[in-house]
Amino acid sequence: MRYRMIAAVAAVLTGVFALSSFTPGSSPQPQEWKGTNLKVLPKDITQEEIKQVMDDFKVALGVKCGFCHAQSETDPKKLDFASDANPRKGAARWMMKMTQRINKKHFKRPDEKTGELTQITCITCHNGKEHPATVTR
Repeated sequence: MRYRMIAAVAAVLTGVFALSSFTPGSSPQPQEWKGTNLKVLPKDITQEEIKQVMDDFKVALGVKCGFCHAQSETDPKKLDFASDANPRKGAARWMMKMTQRINKKHFKRPDEKTGELTQITCITCHNGKEHPATVTR
């Protein structure tokens, strides 16, 4: 929940999921998950937190993971979550930083009635669309 405000754009970053290693005659030993190539999200983000952030991106933009993440060079049926080959991933990082700056500058005080801290997120502008609507005069 502490990283929901980070949900600022078309999906971003690493989602390398935890794996289990099996050795004959022993029980499965889970490997510790460690995100890679994290430039905006915290380096110590948990697997559950990053999944929630990525799910928030998908809902906010109405997209799937491949919108921001590049295909794996070794298996085109898979995504390379650490890769920066898809330029939308860079745009997502930029928008996450933009959202953080806006929230820090303009949404500092909790709501007087609810006590909740109001902040913008991806869905504030995107409303389930890949690109936010523009207003012209």
